[in-house]
Amino acid sequence: MSDLLHRLGAWLHGQMPTHAQLEANRFTAPFTRRPELFRFTRRSVPRGVAVGMFIGIFALIPGVQIVGAALMCVPFRGNIPLAAAVTFISNPVTTLLIILPLAVAIGNSFGYHADIATVEAMVREGAGLAQWRNWLLSDTAPAVLIGLFIQSIVAAFLSYFLTMWFWRYWIGRKHRARRHRALFRHAENEAASISLAASSTPAAKASVKTGDTEGIA
Repeated sequence: MSDLLHRLGAWLHGQMPTHAQLEANRFTAPFTRRPELFRFTRRSVPRGVAVGMFIGIFALIPGVQIVGAALMCVPFRGNIPLAAAVTFISNPVTTLLIILPLAVAIGNSFGYHADIATVEAMVREGAGLAQWRNWLLSDTAPAVLIGLFIQSIVAAFLSYFLTMWFWRYWIGRKHRARRHRALFRHAENEAASISLAASSTPAAKASVKTGDTEGIA
C-alpha cells in the first residue's frame, strides 16, 4: 500500500503547476500573491483535492480546468497547485471510457435520451470554447451536464473524505516513525550510559588494576 501511495504522490507532484507557471497565467496570477492558497495543511489539501475532482469532471473544456480550479479554491481555501493537478483525472482516456458514458447513463435515468457521439468527437479533437457553446444548445447537453454534475459532486465528497483519511494516516505514520527513532536513540544512549557507569565502578577499576599487575608479573 505504501508503494501505491508513493506512486500516487509522485504522479500528483508531477502534474502540479509551479508557482512561476501560475504567475505567468494572467487568469491565475492574482492568486499567486496569496500564500495561504499554496500551503499544504490538513484543511487545504482535502479541499484542494475535492475542488480539483469537481472541476476535472464537470468542466471538460480544455484550458478552463486549471483556471476554474484556482477560482474555486479561493472561497473554499483549497490548495491551488494540488487542485490543478487533480483536474488531470479527466483525460481523453478516462473521459471517453468512464466519465462521459457514466454521465449519459445518469442523465438518461432522468428521462433524457442523449447520444454522446458528438461529445466524444469534440473531446478527441480538442474542441474550443465556441464549439462547446454551440453544443450547450443541443438536445444532448442537458443529459450530459446533469450526469457530469452528479458525478463531480459525488467524486468531490468521496475524494475529500478519502484525502482526510490519507492525511491522518500519513501524518500518524510520520509521528510513529519519529517516536520510534527517538526511542531507539534513547535506548542507545541508556545502553552507553550503563556501559560507561559499569566501567567506572570500583570493582571494574580493581579488575583492571589486577589485570595490569598480572601482566607485569
